[in-house]
Amino acid sequence: MKLCFTIFLLFFASNVLVAQQIKVLNKLTQEPIFGVAIYNANKTKSVITNLNGEADLDKFSDTETIYFQHLSHLLKTLKKTQINIFNIVYLDANTQGLEEIVISASKFEQSKKDIPQKIISLNSESIQFINPQTSADLLETTGQVYVQKSQLGGGSPMIRGFSTNRLLISVDGVRMNNAIFRGGNLHNVIAVDPFAIQNTEVTLGSGSVIYGSDAIGGVMSFYTLKPKLSKTDTLLFQSNAIVRYATANEEKTGHFDFNLGYKKWAFLTNVSYTDFNDLRMGSYGPDDYLRPEFALTTNNGDVIIENNNSLKQKYSGYNQINLMQKAHYQPYENLSFNLGLHYTTTSDIPRYDRLIRYKNDALRSAEWNYGPQQWFMSNFQITKLSSRSNLYNKVKATLAYQNFQESRKDRGFQSDIRSIREEAVDAYSFNLDFEKTLTPKTQFFYGFEYVYNKVMSHGKEENIINNTTFPTVSRYPNGASWQSAALYSSIKYKPNSKFVFQSGLRFNHIVSKADFKANNAYLNLPFESSENKAGAFTGTAGISWSPNKILQWKLNASSAFRAPNIDDIGKVFDSEPGSVVVPNENLKPEYAYGGELALKLSFSDAFILDMSSYYTYLNNALVRRDYNLNGETQIMYDGELSNVQAIQNASKAWIYGFEVGLNMRIIKSLKLTSQYSVIGGTEEEGNIEVPIRHVAPSFGNTHLVWNYKNLKVDVFANYNNELAFNQLAPSEIGKDYIYAKDENGNPYSPSWSTLNIRTQYQINNSTTFTASLENITDQRYKTYSSGIAAAGRNFILALKYSL
Repeated sequence: MKLCFTIFLLFFASNVLVAQQIKVLNKLTQEPIFGVAIYNANKTKSVITNLNGEADLDKFSDTETIYFQHLSHLLKTLKKTQINIFNIVYLDANTQGLEEIVISASKFEQSKKDIPQKIISLNSESIQFINPQTSADLLETTGQVYVQKSQLGGGSPMIRGFSTNRLLISVDGVRMNNAIFRGGNLHNVIAVDPFAIQNTEVTLGSGSVIYGSDAIGGVMSFYTLKPKLSKTDTLLFQSNAIVRYATANEEKTGHFDFNLGYKKWAFLTNVSYTDFNDLRMGSYGPDDYLRPEFALTTNNGDVIIENNNSLKQKYSGYNQINLMQKAHYQPYENLSFNLGLHYTTTSDIPRYDRLIRYKNDALRSAEWNYGPQQWFMSNFQITKLSSRSNLYNKVKATLAYQNFQESRKDRGFQSDIRSIREEAVDAYSFNLDFEKTLTPKTQFFYGFEYVYNKVMSHGKEENIINNTTFPTVSRYPNGASWQSAALYSSIKYKPNSKFVFQSGLRFNHIVSKADFKANNAYLNLPFESSENKAGAFTGTAGISWSPNKILQWKLNASSAFRAPNIDDIGKVFDSEPGSVVVPNENLKPEYAYGGELALKLSFSDAFILDMSSYYTYLNNALVRRDYNLNGETQIMYDGELSNVQAIQNASKAWIYGFEVGLNMRIIKSLKLTSQYSVIGGTEEEGNIEVPIRHVAPSFGNTHLVWNYKNLKVDVFANYNNELAFNQLAPSEIGKDYIYAKDENGNPYSPSWSTLNIRTQYQINNSTTFTASLENITDQRYKTYSSGIAAAGRNFILALKYSL
């Protein structure tokens, strides 16, 4: 019986191979390819694929060679008997096509040209040439992401006037944002190892339909290296080793990765270690940035030491370890299983902006450190890229667990008491994403997401003389939880190659719970617990229209939201000298409504001009404002009488901007690129409009790149406009210790520019040498709102060896 059944299956399969239609798909995007010319060697037989990528091969014999040709894909040859049992033929896109593929817009690969929103992408080749110290530095090189740094171990991105918990970070499709992502400057992005990144996509503007809460100003999507399978019966072994040194902070970096690839299994291991010493600032610029003295703890107590090199920013150095392990199993061409494990940990990171604060003409803090910041993520993903189901053609399931640990340790100058606050978050998430081709012109994307966060938080004070400890108020209510459930969908309609319409909707329900009993021993809040529930409905609609080869118009309108998290509802911390933030249970989501118009002019590859303008209105904005606790506007916190503040739905904001980019090929080996961003905006405070904290000054860069044979040279300038005293947000004016002083003694952010050169030489197939000289003129400057000055003249050397 079994033999008969086997013979029947073989007979059926052979008939299917002869009679059944084949389908031609793009290997990367899995999308059907229309207009593929299929012919034999002497071109006496030919067919063309239809809108579904289908064609009938009945006229071809089993033994003759068949050619598959398409303008935007590489030529492929096969015999009829070599076509897989699913009757699918995959074509590889040419290089130009590959550069136009993005993932972040719908969780599945799409043509970048079809997306109404503006998306910046960096591939692995670009990342290797940029050779960034951190992932924050990588984002900054785009010229469209502004980066603030409170300390050397930092990097808080700003996109189109939004920052911190109004931006979303995604790693391999998993949201990194958790329940304690704060409104203050946020530096979690440096946990992503730049050596482990395969490509990066930055969505400018709202991403709430796909990514939910927090994706108001943009989404930063990092996709890490993937294990590679062997296409033969021989083990595929590949490895890379990198060493790097930089003079400005005496950086010493070592990296190693290797890939083991079999026919169906592949494994990838990635290890990086970086050690930074204190950062040296530039020689020419405002004296306000100098570090003339620092606090030092001795056996006889805290003393002030004169800094014999005021350009060196004592104390700012730290070190970091990044580990990644991945496993890939692909039993069939259209089915894969992926497991990713990520771990990052740092040493103590001195918070430099707090170490340079003064009180009564004396340094305020003897020590202020972020404790080791640790991030662990396990991510399991199942992807099926071909199905005849009525519900979907592609499906992707992602299950992830993350653990975040952070702490803060500070002690006032000549104080015996060190305050320590420790936090940890367990974050669980599940995503189920589908794609369905409804018609040759219409694709439907939809999915479900569930996120659960559990927060642990403890506070204690330590006497450094007798080493005794006693409990104190914690930063967050211990045991608090935050959970989110959502349904989302989007549709893509492409009636022809010139016009695309995309629209999407999302409904989100968020519940947060907190117990304040433990902290009430110190705060005496008018409530012991809180439960905050919120529903959010958001949408987007946009078009991409290319009437001819030169013009491309993009128009997009969207809404986005951010639901209150535990940081908003239950935090207790010193927001600025003399102020303390206390919990507030009466919060609602904030909403953003925006629009964007973009025009791209492409005169072949020789000259491309890309322009866009946008406007965003933020309603019910969650902002920090003065508050009262049981009628009191001041309370004692960490031994200091402090003004009471709380996060409140107390503002509106209006943000607008313009971006322009130029890409011009002068000759075959020489090109000029430039990018410039202008941002403006105000928010409501009381009855007046004031500047918004995270609206960066106008900024940009210009690159002249020469690429010939094995040598690549990039001469470039970065530049940044001034923000005068009257352009600073009120909260920034209160942090005058991080700014330069104008002629009236008021804080302001000066303009600056740097000249730089970067080179890369391919010595042979296995060895690449990279050298950079940054800030050649040794300028002393700070990016807006930064506590630490940027690097002075910095010579960077890197050597990569590959097997």
